[in-house]
Amino acid sequence: MGRHDDLDRFYALLDELADRVGGPRKLKRCTGYMDWPDRGIYLFLEPGETRTPSDQPRVTRIGTHAISAGSKTSLWDRLKQHYGTGSASSNHPHGGNHRGSVYRKRVGEALIEKHALHDDYPSWDDRWSSLSRERDDVRGEEYIMERRVSAYIRDQPFLWLDVDDQPSKESDRRYIEENALALLSNFEKESIDPRTTDWLGRHSRSERIRQSGLWNVNHVDEAYDPDFLDRLARAVDETEPV
Repeated sequence: MGRHDDLDRFYALLDELADRVGGPRKLKRCTGYMDWPDRGIYLFLEPGETRTPSDQPRVTRIGTHAISAGSKTSLWDRLKQHYGTGSASSNHPHGGNHRGSVYRKRVGEALIEKHALHDDYPSWDDRWSSLSRERDDVRGEEYIMERRVSAYIRDQPFLWLDVDDQPSKESDRRYIEENALALLSNFEKESIDPRTTDWLGRHSRSERIRQSGLWNVNHVDEAYDPDFLDRLARAVDETEPV
């Protein structure tokens, strides 16, 4: 079997997963009170991005958490970082912290590039430790963009997998994530399921994002192990609705 067949199997498994959990969710309708698995993998499906020639939603971001020994981050902890701040935030409601979420950072970069807003957000790529200005000043300056990023990400449908193994570099979560990214990526490979011309990621500063069609930069240039699909199938069978 080749990559085309493996992609078909991957997306068939996602269809099974969607049936099991009652369809994808959107972060704008999710809370930490829902019965999320402690550990897992998330897969974002961007509106308007579909496989060719079907209307099946295409994955544009995959992530996991707690793959370092001793890490206690939960699946919802990671999703909440992408979600940003809630309506009850006194200073910056519906904003967020892109320095705590690479997904938010990359989406913001692409929005800045697309709309030529470099002068409005000169510190977007800077770490807190490198900034000489007060953090509150920077947060205020970046607040509008953080809101735009929140609106964008919260409207992305996503699925999740319950993979409850111990944090380690050999975890099944890491194995599935890395190989799924390598399978889906078009970076320096034959372009399968080409991205639409108006996909926001085409404005990314990262060539890996622009070419891969994913909001990921790690593992997009690697070969994949087809056997990961068997482990993915088991994870689908083990995942329940929240």
